[in-house]
Amino acid sequence: MSILKNKWFILILNFCLSLMLFFIFASQYNLVHFINILFYVSSVYLIVFLILFIANGRFFDGVTFSFRRFRRSMSKQKDHLHEVEVQRLPSEMINKSFYRFTLFQGISLLIILIILLIIYYS
Repeated sequence: MSILKNKWFILILNFCLSLMLFFIFASQYNLVHFINILFYVSSVYLIVFLILFIANGRFFDGVTFSFRRFRRSMSKQKDHLHEVEVQRLPSEMINKSFYRFTLFQGISLLIILIILLIIYYS
């Protein structure tokens, strides 16, 4: 098993990345600044997951299929290598393991963030 495929190792790596960004960019070393930087890192994972979720839900498939059909009908040269029905749709191109990976990383970092917020406010 590759070290980069281990989701727990990547989670620890993301936490260390947040610590490094905290020590590099924070004007003061306190918990609020670390929570802010951890929020930025976790929001990147959650935004990527939401984009994958929308594409996986077949939202773009109809639009993509229609544009491909329109381009094929308006094209002067008929290229039979790029048939509309043969080309893959956006929902078929999503890697399921990457989809689950971004979900796990985003939710795990968000849980750590919530725990830190509870510590800060108590």
